[in-house]
Amino acid sequence: MKTKRLEQGTLIVLLAIACIFPFLSGRYMLSVGISILIMALLGQSWNIMSGYAGQFSFGHAAFFGIGAYTSSILYLDHGISPWFGMIVGMCLAALVGLLIGVLSFRYKLRGDFFALVTLAFAEILRVLFNNTKALKGAAGVLIPYRINWQEFQFASDRVFYFVLLAIVILVTVFIAMMSRRKFGICLVAIKENQDAASSLGVPVLKYKLLAMAISAAFAAMAGTFYAQYYGFIDPSVVFAASISVEAIVPCIIGGSGTLGGPLLGALIIIPLQEFSNNLFEGTNGVNMIIYGCLIVLFVVFCRDGIYGTIIRRLKGARV
Repeated sequence: MKTKRLEQGTLIVLLAIACIFPFLSGRYMLSVGISILIMALLGQSWNIMSGYAGQFSFGHAAFFGIGAYTSSILYLDHGISPWFGMIVGMCLAALVGLLIGVLSFRYKLRGDFFALVTLAFAEILRVLFNNTKALKGAAGVLIPYRINWQEFQFASDRVFYFVLLAIVILVTVFIAMMSRRKFGICLVAIKENQDAASSLGVPVLKYKLLAMAISAAFAAMAGTFYAQYYGFIDPSVVFAASISVEAIVPCIIGGSGTLGGPLLGALIIIPLQEFSNNLFEGTNGVNMIIYGCLIVLFVVFCRDGIYGTIIRRLKGARV
């Protein structure tokens, strides 16, 4: 009971901070807040497939990029609202996720081999989009700014922030409900011991594919928000390995397989990234070095992440 109350209390505090933040910050800090929410959404998407189901992905940039490009191209070339384009992008990303899953799980790929497959697919998509004129090629996509909520563009960053915050809350609530039902419990069983779960009658392939499809769809949603907020995308950005890293890092720092871990991780990582970029201005790749050092430190000394370690110790103390 104490652990559950701590989890609820932590989430309430994070929500309170998120709601108050836009009214206490300027334009620059508000853009930082939006970056935190985009990373939190991307981290939650990775958390479903890798944190709960244990299928480590290093290619979430593939789904992120699909979401960004689908909504943008449908909007620019066909006049379709990015709101609808986001849904189409989520469906396409889910289908690609299922394709990767079927090809991987059919041949019983796990662990490092599965991670390499997801990385390869993200790189294939980057090269494909970079060299296909119909997909705008290396020039990328420039999204014109028009203040119209139906076109996913708002009069102020504050409105965009609260729309994104509402989406992050809905996704977090979905994961909370999922983790307490048969589907979520079975995912954790698959993560702990896939063979044992299968011997007990858990449809392992079905649940792994379903987790992958949901995870891919949420990552695509984050891609749409990224495209609409920044107004420009190209393959070297949205399909980059750094996007996949940004999906993983908040979960590792905060705690993978926990509800609040990716949220807390994003809240720590983005300000740290901004601080390092300002401190080492003009030096490329410093943020990736910091990411790498943090991952190594947390894997060695704090494997459950900040949030996960606190929850685990409380459970141990309760026992």
